Amino acid sequence: MCTTCAGYHVRREKLNDREQIRKSAISARDCLGGVQRQELSAKISEHIAVSAEFQEAEIIMLYKGVRGEVRLEKLEQIAEHAGKRLVYPLCTGPGEMIALEPKKEEGAWEKGAYGIMEPVRKHSIVVSPEDIDLVICPCTAFDEKGNRMGMGAGYYDRFLPQCANAVVIAAAFEVQKVERLPVDEWDYSMERVFTEERTY
Repeated sequence: MCTTCAGYHVRREKLNDREQIRKSAISARDCLGGVQRQELSAKISEHIAVSAEFQEAEIIMLYKGVRGEVRLEKLEQIAEHAGKRLVYPLCTGPGEMIALEPKKEEGAWEKGAYGIMEPVRKHSIVVSPEDIDLVICPCTAFDEKGNRMGMGAGYYDRFLPQCANAVVIAAAFEVQKVERLPVDEWDYSMERVFTEERTY
């Protein structure tokens, strides 16, 4: 087999592995009941809230959970009570996003293209990625080395390298942990992953 064909098959194998891992992890996550997901999300929020990374951060990038993702509403409340500035991602194009700090006014939020609640640009302040102290990412799967798998569009993998001064972590349920994720050179690893049971 020529090297080009061999490389193609390796890439296809890795792609198929990724798709299967993503599908399995999402299925495991979706098996959590609504009440259980809410309770586990609260535990994860509490674990993050007492971490040094959260305590020391002034500007924190969160996300609005959709479908089976970890919900961070409790962490939002804790952060706002502590006077921290909260920013959220806004998808601006294929694989591209910016950070916005929504103003506390009517019309500041709307549902985006992927069904995700996003801040409305005209009702928000654009925040430079370099000014963010802590980024909390959603994920579909992770491993003990801090490798993270998203939905496959690469939004965070493109955005996170711009966050030069931020600690980058992920929020996940323990059922999303896999033994080992296939990793490409553009994949951005997490410094820590917080679950309801422990921190990796």
